[in-house]
Amino acid sequence: MANIKSKKKRVKTNEKARQRNASTRSALKTYVKSADAAVSEKSDDTAKKVSTAQSKLAKAANKNSIHKNAAARKTSRLMKKATA
Repeated sequence: MANIKSKKKRVKTNEKARQRNASTRSALKTYVKSADAAVSEKSDDTAKKVSTAQSKLAKAANKNSIHKNAAARKTSRLMKKATA
């Protein structure tokens, strides 16, 4: 554990951010998997699920939970499957 007061504060802040990012990434995986499954099954709500996944990916990238290029790559792959 750090000795300097500001470092102690940063440790707390970093831990909160890590937990928030982990939660966001986990939810993101769920949305992407759900959209992927909908595309594979050609279900009725495919467009809605794909749209939701795209939105969540963009939002996570804007909040720096994931890298913007990773979000772009995942969106691109999802759209490629959806339009194929």
